[in-house]
Amino acid sequence: MMPEWLNDAVFYEIYPQSFYDTNGDGIGDLRGIVEKLDYVKNLGCNALWINPCFDSPFKDAGYDVRDYCRVAPRYGTNEDLYRLFSEAHRRGIHVLLDLVPGHTSEEHPWFIESAKAEPNALSGRYIWTDFWICGVPNHPYIGGETPRNGTYMLNFFKCQPALNYGWRKVTERWQCGVDHPDALATRKALMEIMRFWLDRGCDGFRVDMADSLVKEDDENKSCTAAIWREVREMLDRDYPEAAIVSEWSNPKLALNAGFHADFYLDHWHNGYHSLLRQTDDGMDRSYFKKDADSDIMRFLDDYLPKYEATRDVGAISFITCNHDTPRLAPRLSARELQLAYATLFTLPGVPFLYYGDEIGMRYMADLPTKEGGYTRTGSRTPMQWDKSANMGFSEADPEKLYLPVDPDPDAPCVQEAEGRDGLYETVRAVLAIRHREPDLRTNGSFSVLYARPKDPLFVYRRGDRIAAVNPSGKACSAEVKGLNGKTPLFTVGEAAAAGDRLTLAPQSFVLL
Repeated sequence: MMPEWLNDAVFYEIYPQSFYDTNGDGIGDLRGIVEKLDYVKNLGCNALWINPCFDSPFKDAGYDVRDYCRVAPRYGTNEDLYRLFSEAHRRGIHVLLDLVPGHTSEEHPWFIESAKAEPNALSGRYIWTDFWICGVPNHPYIGGETPRNGTYMLNFFKCQPALNYGWRKVTERWQCGVDHPDALATRKALMEIMRFWLDRGCDGFRVDMADSLVKEDDENKSCTAAIWREVREMLDRDYPEAAIVSEWSNPKLALNAGFHADFYLDHWHNGYHSLLRQTDDGMDRSYFKKDADSDIMRFLDDYLPKYEATRDVGAISFITCNHDTPRLAPRLSARELQLAYATLFTLPGVPFLYYGDEIGMRYMADLPTKEGGYTRTGSRTPMQWDKSANMGFSEADPEKLYLPVDPDPDAPCVQEAEGRDGLYETVRAVLAIRHREPDLRTNGSFSVLYARPKDPLFVYRRGDRIAAVNPSGKACSAEVKGLNGKTPLFTVGEAAAAGDRLTLAPQSFVLL
């Protein structure tokens, strides 16, 4: 069973180093998140996902963990995180931490021990060959950096050695099976980390690279799924209100592996990609782009089979953006974003709003890479609170900021967005309705009422509510059953229902 609170959850993703700095060092911190909890609540979000805040050398922005059970000093202390849990709960906000199960930092004490020449209790904690030249193709291995007579496998960057969860099929003498004591010890260590934070007030985890545990021979991820089912059994037994959300983007596999929700990520040619970032022949063909001349079927052909196969198992999570994805502004206009977010927040599943997307923060292209961000760096800039120094993010000298703030004089900020007709108030209004209307929550029913190839109009039902969107630059109408007696709950633009005919003006959305 899914924890009941997830049915009404709307998550706000916080990149902690860029959210709010309270000590003037130019880096956001946990106390800053606590100070802004009322803002998050007022926006309409009742859950947080906090990107990694654990001790790290920060070669990959904290996804290279050096100590899973210690808060990175630049963010504060463990006690600060415990206080964040408490203050969030006092406001009815749940908190997910970011769990990185597939690798650690090369500076983690486990790896330092595992890399020693003499065998020890942690020699099998990571994936090592038994010779200094690796003869296995298509696997990234590193040699020449440790005393051990072998090379170690990577899970992402060079600084992130892969933890050993065993192999489905053992073909090399240095490999071990998934039930080998070394692989079982890694599973146990993973669950001990989860227990540590759950016992201190954490409400669950977003799981990074959730499909990356058992490596490339894991057909259909069957062995990786078995590990997560074991984790889910532990949660159901000992922490039934805890939630796990996967970075997998394969809901059929992820949800049947025990996750409560799975991200619908921006993967090339999938349905989510077609909504917001579809490019053909150098032209933007995203569904929500006003002049894209596209249709909703690219999305539905991919999404509907996934939804139908998993709606009774778990939830698919739509995101406005995340720390790995280019922000939609300025490529999409404020109006296009209004339509996109109104739609995403009224579809089924557990939605995630990336910090700053509610005000239309812009992707800052051409920033130098920071902590392994590369092209992702432009989506990780400081939150823009007001028009004071550093956009209200920090009192530090600008050169000390984690990343520069948007230098454009017209850069959006919370202070100017609040109370004004636009993107921010659209987000607030739609989220308020979502919380108020049970039909719009995670488990509310969903069906398509109108969708045609090359027709921009999309109409869908959530329980007894009907939503429709027309992102194009021309008016659209269609015959839709069940309109009689329906009245508008929320609109962007203009819409009219007469009998069974629904008409939307250009770039409009309506919830009836």
